Amino acid sequence: MPSDKQPGHQKHAKLNRPEFGHFHRQEWAILGTPCGNIKKLAFGIIDRLSDSYRVGYADADHAAADEEAEQGKDEKTAMGHGAKMEYTDKINYHRLDFQAKLDSYHYRMYFNEQDAVIVNGNHFPARKQIVVIDPKKEDSLKRRLGQLTDVRLILLVEGVNEVYPWLREKLEGFSNIPLMKLQDEAGISILVEKELAAAKPPLYGLVLAGGKSERMGRDKGLIEYHGQPQREHLAELLGHFCKETFISCRPDQAGEIDKALPDTFTGLGPFGGILTAFREQPDAAWLVVACDLPLLDEHTISQLAGFRNPSKVATAFNSPASEFPEPLIAIWEPRAYPILLQFLAQGYSCPRKALINSNVELLDAERPEALRNVNKPDEMEDVKAVINQKA
Repeated sequence: MPSDKQPGHQKHAKLNRPEFGHFHRQEWAILGTPCGNIKKLAFGIIDRLSDSYRVGYADADHAAADEEAEQGKDEKTAMGHGAKMEYTDKINYHRLDFQAKLDSYHYRMYFNEQDAVIVNGNHFPARKQIVVIDPKKEDSLKRRLGQLTDVRLILLVEGVNEVYPWLREKLEGFSNIPLMKLQDEAGISILVEKELAAAKPPLYGLVLAGGKSERMGRDKGLIEYHGQPQREHLAELLGHFCKETFISCRPDQAGEIDKALPDTFTGLGPFGGILTAFREQPDAAWLVVACDLPLLDEHTISQLAGFRNPSKVATAFNSPASEFPEPLIAIWEPRAYPILLQFLAQGYSCPRKALINSNVELLDAERPEALRNVNKPDEMEDVKAVINQKA
């Protein structure tokens, strides 16, 4: 039977995928020692980093499963009466119990708002590994050689001074891997913290210029407040802070714009422009500005970039016109991408609603007039007069 596939045919759209591991972009599996040692070290790292980073923990609890099998289900819980999911507000934290088959696609969603995840490597893999040299678990470590894809640290238990010869041979670049004592929680935490700091997502710029400007009656991105089209003026401003800057536009505008990023989520306004940016660079943070901010200046952008908090979903200003965050001059972190898609799936395309209902860093603008947006001809003339007075 002849094939209906054409040469070079690709069944699914090619997408830029985030640099995820099993649970998260930044994850370390600790393995090579009993689970009690792994948990103690993981908790020590998490505790030391907790003031600056949100660090999650992934483990398996075989003992609890064995107890449940022997004693039957807990009759005090809804799960014990046949429920498949139970949510409990524990006041200081939340607990969600449910029955489901989970894999990496689910783990990444649940751990999305963490800065990193420490993993019990005796049960789960991770992109990066911390290997413990403990004779009690040498055979176990040998069985997990395939998991040692990026060993970042080797730890020696008390009384052990040498790394296994077979492990030396296995690890490429062994001489460059730091070697420490298992009990040195402070030193281990410092190393992990340095890696987290170095992994700060790069900052890209996005000028939103794809609106139809119906209230203005002309393309707001082409209005010249500063001697050049506003969209180009803003792109130039963002270029001082960003690795690369793009102008978000409608597909029909792309041919006339340098560094154009045409919307691929069409009909969604600014929401679609932000999603399109993340589709292009899902591991970048995006400094987003609307083209209707003619008074936006380098000082205000510098304040936003300087107080950026990569541990939050976004860093944004409180709007001087309301008590709500301003989504169209904000830094959206990579973790915002799946959150925005979840809002879209629930029928919402308002970026402000996403900020209001997310963990964000909110700032009061030192120059609130810089956040003034202009949508109508009379507003445009007023702002031009202000700019001319300053000139």
